[in-house]
Amino acid sequence: MHHQPLVTIVCLCYNHEEFVIEALDSVINQDYKNIELIIVDDFSSDNSVVLIEKWLINHPEVLFIKNSFNSGNTKSFNHALKKANGTYIIDLATDDRLLPNCISSQLKAFENSQFQDLAVVYANFNLIDKEGKITNVYFQENEFPQSGNVYEMVISRSVKLGSIATIYNTEVLKKVGGYDESLAYEDLDIWVRISRNYNFEYINEVLAEKREIQTSLSSQFLKKNNNQTKFLHQSTLKIFYKILELNSSKKENRLVINRMYFELHKFISAREWKLSFTLFQLIIKAYIKSI
Repeated sequence: MHHQPLVTIVCLCYNHEEFVIEALDSVINQDYKNIELIIVDDFSSDNSVVLIEKWLINHPEVLFIKNSFNSGNTKSFNHALKKANGTYIIDLATDDRLLPNCISSQLKAFENSQFQDLAVVYANFNLIDKEGKITNVYFQENEFPQSGNVYEMVISRSVKLGSIATIYNTEVLKKVGGYDESLAYEDLDIWVRISRNYNFEYINEVLAEKREIQTSLSSQFLKKNNNQTKFLHQSTLKIFYKILELNSSKKENRLVINRMYFELHKFISAREWKLSFTLFQLIIKAYIKSI
């Protein structure tokens, strides 16, 4: 690697007392050392803050932000983004962890990529259980995540999204406005907005590990009569409105219908009837625009 750019890693913690030290150690133990670590605790009600502060005794250079109320992932990350000095930035939940060669492999991809306007490098990752045992790998052999212009891939769900082992160009992330703070989750929206104008690079390596437990956000989408689930689905609707505004061809409008139907099944399973009807109306709108 010709130079050693600073990489900011934002570790977002909310009630991760069982896992937070593992996550922080995975950052410190990277084989790439020019790292700026920012920890944000989103008003945890467990022992997370105590454990983080004890860990910080040996790492006084690390910035620790303690929210005075629970503001959610998107606002917490954007707060850290404003303080980030790195050329590149990683969003790491503190129940997940990076493998030791994660950053060095991502930076090599940035340096060696054939694509101009490269904003995002993403990779494969393991799924792990509560005890940290590998249960599966996220992208299977019959799945082919794309590089280059991935906008159609993102909006169509031709390949599932996996943002755990992802690094962003910080300038681009700031230019598009960071995460949308009105949303309950960030990955689909930020990938849509960035991929509209910038290229992505996929690395076919396992570079991180995502923990799947009962409290994981991904497990909340199908719960019935649940306020958090409703907020998740409302966020999905907002993203679809954005996609229809960003789409510039009939083909793109046809492609987004695939993802809309996928999400509609979640809405119906959660018995969100009003939201389901609204999404169905959007599907009709996308179909009309695709003709």
